Order: sequence, then structure tokens, then C-alpha cells
Amino acid sequence: MTYEKITARIKELKHLIKLANEAYYVNDSPQITDFEYDELFRELKRLEEKYPEYITEDSPTQKVGDKISEGFSEHKHKYRLYSLDNSNNYEDLRKWYERIKKEYPNEKDIELVVELKIDGLSCALSYEQGILKIGATRGNGIIGENITQNIKAIKGIPQKLTQEIDIEVRGEVYMPITSFEKLNEENIEKGLKEFANPRNAAAGSLRQLDPKITEQRDLHFFAYTLISENKELVKTHYDSLNLLKALGFDINPNFSLETGINEVIKKCEYWKFERFNLNYATDGMVVKINDFSKQNELGFTSRAPKWATAFKFPPEEVWTKLENIELSVGKTGAVTPVAILSPVQLAGTIVKRASLHNFDEIQRLKLNIGNEVLIKKAAEIIPKVIKKKENEDLGVYQTPTCCPECNSTLIKPYGEVALYCPNTKNCPAQIKGRIEYWASKEAMDIDGIGESIVEKLYNKGLIKDFADLYKLTISDFMEIDLIKEKSADNLYNAVQNSKTPSMTKFLTALSIKLIGKETADLIASEYPTLDDIENATVEDLIKIDGIGEKAAKSIIDFFNDENNLLILQKLKEYGVNPKGTAVEKESNIFEGKTFVITGTLSKPRNIFEEQIKKYGGKVSSSVSKKTSYVIAGENPGSKFDKASTLGVIILSEWDYSRLIETGQYSTSSEEN
Repeated sequence: MTYEKITARIKELKHLIKLANEAYYVNDSPQITDFEYDELFRELKRLEEKYPEYITEDSPTQKVGDKISEGFSEHKHKYRLYSLDNSNNYEDLRKWYERIKKEYPNEKDIELVVELKIDGLSCALSYEQGILKIGATRGNGIIGENITQNIKAIKGIPQKLTQEIDIEVRGEVYMPITSFEKLNEENIEKGLKEFANPRNAAAGSLRQLDPKITEQRDLHFFAYTLISENKELVKTHYDSLNLLKALGFDINPNFSLETGINEVIKKCEYWKFERFNLNYATDGMVVKINDFSKQNELGFTSRAPKWATAFKFPPEEVWTKLENIELSVGKTGAVTPVAILSPVQLAGTIVKRASLHNFDEIQRLKLNIGNEVLIKKAAEIIPKVIKKKENEDLGVYQTPTCCPECNSTLIKPYGEVALYCPNTKNCPAQIKGRIEYWASKEAMDIDGIGESIVEKLYNKGLIKDFADLYKLTISDFMEIDLIKEKSADNLYNAVQNSKTPSMTKFLTALSIKLIGKETADLIASEYPTLDDIENATVEDLIKIDGIGEKAAKSIIDFFNDENNLLILQKLKEYGVNPKGTAVEKESNIFEGKTFVITGTLSKPRNIFEEQIKKYGGKVSSSVSKKTSYVIAGENPGSKFDKASTLGVIILSEWDYSRLIETGQYSTSSEEN
């Protein structure tokens, strides 16, 4: 490269990185992906290493973060906060380790601590005599933002430690993925800003000028290191993590002490895919020398510690082409747009389709077929389209007016964002969708009756609704291609064996709008027969804790529909007879009590639900003033917050066990 080209490219890279930093750190609105940012940074670093005469003090490679927001007062950190150097391949990770080993030639292997790299907002907390005094953002590493009042509203940050010590704690504020998705859904409905990822949702929530808004958001904190002038407090990083836990902090449980880089690489490989089962965003692993004395000997560069590094996972956001927009009609008539994409690898899988949610979302993103779009894993599972490339104007996809299956004019009910096909009686997609759902595991659990079988039965005219499944003979099943007598016999028996479902399963299987399994269970517990439900009024139904007016009206509308009544009559004639859901009670200790379960528990949720019913209680899907108890596991989300606001008693699993044993509520802290 010529002198002019080198200086021009370095100048351009500095400018691009500066803009990206401001968007990311100050505005909480990233304009490029993390992967794209890392590539720009690495290119600048390579050029500066090759041409050191062009390194300047204001280069992004020489400093941390960016300027602070104008909304908060400045806080000068007592101890500087550094960034981390990182790599995206194991070769670079090994090179980092080999550089460390050269400093200690007499040691065969060096102890390392490997931790998940939480994708959140770094904060520093100062404690004096065990009392929280200051909470601040990282800022540029030297000066951050004083956000003490907001910090006090975050789960996992104790305001008083278990020991009266002077200490500074570093950690990451994050928002659980489920809470992030819920916040974005609410913002879209209100026409507010949609956050790009959980990290920016956490940053935007933490840096609210009104602490009450921060308190309403579901923010959490993982402590990851401590600094103390008492050098005898702890001698290793591993011990410091355990001390932080003992002091009252939440620490990420997924850390381990390893010997040598090979074991670290095994951990990185494991978490590359296992992280998708977590309810918080991670973008890599952090590797640190365990021994504090070695950390002190190795020291720092101008922006990062030499004794630590980050391994970045493959990108979870990638660009691809929007080839088409496919319209899907569901069992309730909702018409959903689905993005058909040029196949691309994302988070370890090949992605060809992605969610577009609804047509309002398409209008908001100004999308059309042919756009280059950025996709990511929503909740680390379902791909979704985030945005299109700027300055790419292909117009906006036109919202359909007619059902793609039956050509009926679409409707948009008041207060809803989805479009619906009103032709519930004759729309093929809705009919097949309801039949498939009727047979699904969540509903009647008819083994073998899936999408392919339903499609063939419907196309041959053998069934027109889910009730018709019960009139089929073994010969009828044998009319389907590749179905032999034994398979036909199995399908026939599976259908016949489903004739006496619980009332909960029966109500769930009917595909009543807004009525899922939990709501069906609440109704079935109050109304043990179909006649009881058919005779109920909206006023009767909303008396059930957990049943709102919309759900109640949906039930009434279903049982007033002539076509639905005909199907119910056919089911009765074919011998389908739902049974009441009365559970054989072991005791009445929960009589008159309503429970809501939220968060991740040690056992599947249905085990707790069945136990509560055996003890005479009820389980609801939503928190209200009528709720007696909320059982909260890890990452409980908005139900926890609502329970706190309403003053509902919140139980841990331990508290719940004690409630069963004693019949009385007492917190674990009172017990101790």
C-alpha cells in the first residue's frame, strides 16, 4: 500500500469505529453488528502493528469505550476499567496462552479460569464498610456515569454486604432474553423504539434519567471480579468469585478452573451451542490467569490486561437477501408473514426462513422482496429480521387485503396487530390447521396424525373437520399413499383411544382464540361439563382468577357459533366424551389458594401444577390481586415484578416446600 492509501484507510477506520462506539456506548443504538465492529477493529490494529508510526493517542486501539451520556454526572473511577483483547479462532487463543507461558518457562501448565462473556453493560460498584456507595458505568474506563440510584433497582446487587469491608466490584448488567422480547413487543405495540439486542435494552433501561423506569425493567447483574487494597482477602480469581457469592452477589454459575489451554478450548466448543439454552445473551468466553500475583506481574497494555482475553463466538447476526415473503394462515385465521431468505449460517445452523411477526412490522422496517436484511436469533431460537440495509429503497411490501388460501377479505380486529381471515368455516388452511392442532401432543395427543396425514385425508375429501377423524375406518386410512394395513390399524386405534380426554385437553384442542392449556385448565376446574361451559356468561367466566374479559368473550363467541355447535354435536355422536378434570386430592391445605409459577425451576412446571391441584389449589397463568402466591424460579420476569407491585407473596422453591410441610408461609431469611 502507498503512504496515501495507508493513512487514508487508518483515518477511515478510526472514523467508522468512533461512530460505532458512539452509537453503541452513548446512544444504545448500534448501527453495525458486533462481528462487523470486530473486523474493523482488527483491521486497524493490524495496520498499526505493521506501521506503528501511524499510531496516535486518540486511536480506538489505545483507549476504552467512548464519551459518557450528558444525562448523568461524571464519576472518576478509583481503579481504571480496561477492555479485553479478543480472538475469534482457537489459533489466536493458543498464541495468547503461549505468550503467557514464555513468562513462566518453568511451569508446565498455567491455571486459567474460563467464564461466559455476558453481553451486557459493564459497571463498577464501590462499597465502604459493606455499604453500597457508588454505582457507575464503565464510560471511557477512567470516567463513567454515576448511576447509583438506578443501580439500586437491579436484581443481584446487594446494597449491604455480608461483611463490613471496603471493596470495588465489577460486573455486567443484563436483561434476560424473555424480558427483552417482551419489552420489544410492548414497545412495538406502543409505537416506541425497538431495542436491537438484550445488551442495548439493558443499557437503555439502566441509563434512564427516571429511576422508576429502570425499576420497572427486568434488569439483573452478574458480578465477575473484585478489587481490594487488602491483598490477603483472596489470592486467586477463582476464590474471588466464590467470595463474591458469599458477599451476596449473583455470579454466573458457569465458570470453571482449568489447567492449560486445551481444556479451555473444550469449554469454548461446548458453550458455542449450549449457550442457546440460556435465558441471557452471551457473545463469547473470557479466559483469565487464575493467580492474582501473576496478573500483577503481567500487567496491562494501554487498553487491555495482558493476563486475560476473550474468545468471541461466531456471529449471531448476519446479512442475507430477502428472496420472498410467504403468507401463512393459522388455525385461528391469523395471517402471518414469513421471510424466505437466501440460505445463510447463523449461530451454528443454516437459516432459510425468519419471522416478520406482522404486517405493521414490515411497514416499520420498510421491507420489500429483494432487500438485504440483517437477521438474528430471537431468544436464541427463532430467527427474525431486524432491519434492512440503509439507502436500499425498493419500496415497501404491500399489506394483503385477501386471504392467500380462500381469497376472503381480511379483517383487523380493534386493538390487535394481526390480520385475520374471517372464513373460519371454509378456509382450507384454517381447517387443516385446527385438525393438526386437535391431534397434537398439547391437545388430544393422537399419535401419528400429523401435517402430512391431515393434508392427504383432507385432499381426498375424507375429513372436513377434526370431528370427522372419528368416523374414519381402517380402510379409509389405507386410501392414503404408502399406508399399509398395520399402519392404518395403528392410526385408527390412536384416534379411537382419544375419545375420553380430560376437559382441559378437550378445551385446548378446540382452538378457541386466546384459550391455551393454562386458561383451559382454569375453566375446566370450575366447569366440569360442556353443558356448564355452554351455559356460562361472560360475567361468570371473568370471576375465575386468570380469565380476562377478552378470553371470556372468545369462549362465549365460540359456543354461540353455529358451525362450532355442529362439530361439537358430531363429536358427541362419534362417542367423544371429555371427562372433568377433578384431581384426586391428597389434602386441602391449598383450598381457596391461587398460584402463579414463573421462572426456571428445578423440576418441570407441570409437576408443581399437579401437586398444587392435589392439595386443593388452583394454578393461573397471570398475576392479579386475587393471586395468593407466586412461585419464582430463576429469571422470573414480569410476573415477579407485578407480584411485587401488588404485594402478592413470592415464594422460592424452599418457601413452597415449607408451605407444604407446615401449611404456613415463612421466608428463608426469617428461618435463618
